[in-house]
Order: sequence, then C-alpha cells, then structure tokens
Amino acid sequence: MEITVSRKAHFNAAHRLYNKKWSDEKNSQVFGKCNYPNYHGHNYELIVSVKGKINPETGYVIDMGELKTIIKNEIEDRLDHKNLNLDIPHFSNVIPSAENICIFIYNILRNKIDKDFHLNVKLYETPRNFVEYSGI
Repeated sequence: MEITVSRKAHFNAAHRLYNKKWSDEKNSQVFGKCNYPNYHGHNYELIVSVKGKINPETGYVIDMGELKTIIKNEIEDRLDHKNLNLDIPHFSNVIPSAENICIFIYNILRNKIDKDFHLNVKLYETPRNFVEYSGI
C-alpha cells in the first residue's frame, strides 16, 4: 500500500518572461504584462508531495520535519526574494515561466529525496494559475 504526504511552502520572487531571440514587439505581444522590462513579482505557493510505502518502524512515508528542512534549504532559501532572471544562474538561459520554475524545483528536490519515492511538485503562481510536474 502506498500513500501520499504533502508539504506546503511559499516564496516570493520576481521575474520577466522574455525570449532573447525575439524582438521587443514580439515579446510584448506574446508575454504581455509578464514581459515588463523592470520585472514583476509573485507570491508563489508550493506543494511538494511524496508517495511511497509507510515505514512500519516509524509509521511515516517520509519524516515531514526532514521534508520541511529540504524544502526550506533547497528551495525557499534559494528562491525567496530573488529576481529569478538575475539571481538564479539556471534562468539566465531558460525563460522563468511557472512551468520551467516547477521543473527546476522538481529537479533540485529529486536529487535530495530518496528515489524510491514518487515525487510531485505543484507550483501556484497565483491562486488561480498553477502548474504540476512529476518527472514524467
């Protein structure tokens, strides 16, 4: 039997959606307000879900305190109050869309959480707009 446990976290970050290969006009047409040259910010909500078997010795799938620490150290501390385009080297050549941010977070966490667990990352850019990635 497998069960999913989840931890919610948040961070605030700024970004600009801009394709360096396109003209300013095309970027403005495609990305609209998200292309603002001086960037814009979001209060991101993050839900990290881990699915696996319950360890009979602990009753846990994963220690939630351990998961909390991984998320804080690897994601919140890295991304909170940052300009993703300028402060995060990965996004110097990758457009920091919600989709790409979610995959970036997943890849970091995948390297920190036991591969025996199924990992799912859900990222809310706004209360109504969110993306989800599970490595598939």
